[in-house]
Amino acid sequence: MTEFGIYKQVNTAFRHTGEGQDVILLHGWGQNMEMMEKIEDHLSTSFSVYNLDFPGFGESDNPPVSWGVPDYVEFLEDFIKANQIDNPILIGHSFGCRVALRYAALHPIKKMVLTGAAGIKPKQTTAQKMKVMIYKTGKWFLKLIGNEEKLKELQNKSGSEDYRNAQGVMRETFVKVVNDDVKEILKDVTCPVLLVWGEYDDAVPLEVGKMMEQELPDAGLAIFEKDNHFAYWNQSERFNRVLDVFLQEEKQ
Repeated sequence: MTEFGIYKQVNTAFRHTGEGQDVILLHGWGQNMEMMEKIEDHLSTSFSVYNLDFPGFGESDNPPVSWGVPDYVEFLEDFIKANQIDNPILIGHSFGCRVALRYAALHPIKKMVLTGAAGIKPKQTTAQKMKVMIYKTGKWFLKLIGNEEKLKELQNKSGSEDYRNAQGVMRETFVKVVNDDVKEILKDVTCPVLLVWGEYDDAVPLEVGKMMEQELPDAGLAIFEKDNHFAYWNQSERFNRVLDVFLQEEKQ
């Protein structure tokens, strides 16, 4: 059953199922708790599982102003404190991993599972650099001449699908989030971390997973062959079996 609570001044939807060691599920950008439901159903037989809609997604309200990743970390801190959660296991996908990593760098957690983890910017190709330069030049010129209509048209054409789909305060939030680089804080995440990646992830390339495995003090990488950014969902049974092995000591 979906519950609601106020965390960091935002009305937030979440579910709490099961008993045992606390687990918090953190979904990706543009998604909601339903994308983590297969994990919730599997783990709730042995764990106390919290599955939430981040502010701005699902049934949760938007944040009052544009947020960056540190704001979402403060939100998670408030959620954990209010629900009297101690030393949780964090399981995140994509954007949720940014929040999990920054939280884990500041607070003790038991373990962490990150799949398709966003947070490190891969090196840009020459074509990508050229595209960004053309966009920035066009944006500067249109602002200079005050052509707001063409500026909006350029932004809608040039931005990613996630950017185009975001509205109002969430569009500004998206810009802040995608520019957040967690590489410098990875050394501060001391808990055991399992990284799960789709071999052909085109949203967060596998090279990012390999970089995280190197930078995190205690991490291992599992690759789901011939799969994409949603490998954890596409191969949910396999993913849950991997979770069972990694979380065996914490099971009730």
